[in-house]
Amino acid sequence: MSDNTADTVWLTQEAHDALEAELNELKTVGRPDVTARIAAAREEGDLSENGGYHAAREEQGQMEGRIRQLEQLLRTAQVGEPEGDPDEALPGKVITVAFDGDEDDTDTFLLGSREVLGTDASVENAVSPQSPLGAAVNGRRVGDEVSYETPTGKTLSVTILKVEVL
Repeated sequence: MSDNTADTVWLTQEAHDALEAELNELKTVGRPDVTARIAAAREEGDLSENGGYHAAREEQGQMEGRIRQLEQLLRTAQVGEPEGDPDEALPGKVITVAFDGDEDDTDTFLLGSREVLGTDASVENAVSPQSPLGAAVNGRRVGDEVSYETPTGKTLSVTILKVEVL
């Protein structure tokens, strides 16, 4: 098994650039716009019944949360291809598994952040390396069969069929 940190998020250069652009847009356009709407609503007087004020404050809170999320993601991101052997399931790679040894019941997912999915339409699903399935396959190789416990307490087994770089 390869040594990797669970906090690292592997991003393609395209995904990294798209997330940086979103963060820049939120900081340079979104913040000033919402701040101006809050100020305008305050000038209208009674804030307790001012729907525009409350909506702008809620939007501001959501925007600030997204800004913090993006800053954290970009702080921990590694740009490029994940390290490790080509057949090793690691964060940043696309994994195909078969459930309970049934090669017809398969799932393909990115082991990592769903933020990358917005930039690559070839993969529709992301599984966190900290999730039960993600933790079970992380560091394993093509052909390995692993078991994990679902949040409902059920134990599932999967066989790693394929590992690809996004």
